[in-house]
Amino acid sequence: MGNLLVPWLFLVQTLVVVAISGAKVPAVIVFGDSSVDSGNNNFIPTIARSNFAPYGQDFPGGQATGRFCNGRIPSDMISEALGLKPTVPAYLDPMYNISDFAVGVCFASAGTGYDNTTSDVVDVIPLWKEVEYYKEYQKKLKAYLGDRKAKKILNEALYLISIGTNDFLENYYTLPNRRSQFTVNQYQDFIIGLAEDFVKTIYALGARRMSLTGVPPMGCLPLERTTNIMEGHACMEEYNIVALEYNGKLKGLVEKLNRELPGLDVIFADAYHVLLRLIKKPSLYGFEEARTGCCGTGRFEMSFLCDPYSPFTCQDADKYVFWDAFHPSEKTNRMITDHLLKTSLAKFL
Repeated sequence: MGNLLVPWLFLVQTLVVVAISGAKVPAVIVFGDSSVDSGNNNFIPTIARSNFAPYGQDFPGGQATGRFCNGRIPSDMISEALGLKPTVPAYLDPMYNISDFAVGVCFASAGTGYDNTTSDVVDVIPLWKEVEYYKEYQKKLKAYLGDRKAKKILNEALYLISIGTNDFLENYYTLPNRRSQFTVNQYQDFIIGLAEDFVKTIYALGARRMSLTGVPPMGCLPLERTTNIMEGHACMEEYNIVALEYNGKLKGLVEKLNRELPGLDVIFADAYHVLLRLIKKPSLYGFEEARTGCCGTGRFEMSFLCDPYSPFTCQDADKYVFWDAFHPSEKTNRMITDHLLKTSLAKFL
């Protein structure tokens, strides 16, 4: 039996390398929060989970995978557009192994942020730990494909980094500690400094092609509108202004890093404006509702509050810009992704 396994393993490895060599980008490697978490939080003790109905009701097989959506998320769609797999597996999911991760892997954790204190709020994986998992992955990939082939994949992979919203909404605006230390402008600069450190860390580990996503119009998320009682549940413009300011600084950081780090190709992925268009004029894009999410009443429900037995959950999530009170629906994810693929990500196709 052992003699049969050797050629079989060699064949599998060869097929992986052939698949990789046929694509301009050999793998998608994901860091971030719930916008791109494909299920890592399923395997840690946290309340920030979504591996139960009605999450995943429109995912292939109707499976709740731990994605904070009714279906697929942008990292899945980007992977597929690059000619790779239609979904990016979670690194902590024991259903997958290094042969799966060779073309795509997700280290993201819902609820996390650049700021380590953000991950403490709901006990999720801090960004530094995502990097430790990435280092572990590198070792496994080298053992699987050999140093030369593994290094080629790690250098030529597209690194999707989507993180930052929780630092503001879950941490700065919710808890007193950071507000007592920083003005909001100072906190933006603090987060930008952490983002720079992160990019330099994975650059030193071999990453060269990166997409750094800005934050969305945070004040228009259904949860924030729900709390904006004094203004009739309108968008909280203060939060949107902060998001725009932060995104401007992040774009400046991208330009700085491209100048300073030899061989680096990092782009700024702007999801703010396309999402705001969907929110402001939903009917132009085939939506019926942008103020609330599909799940439950759509005003405050997410994670375990997204009750599978709620009689209020909508029947057709495609009519909603948001799936729950914080996260876009699959249709919205598709529109945002299509926009990014035509603009900032086009160079990688």
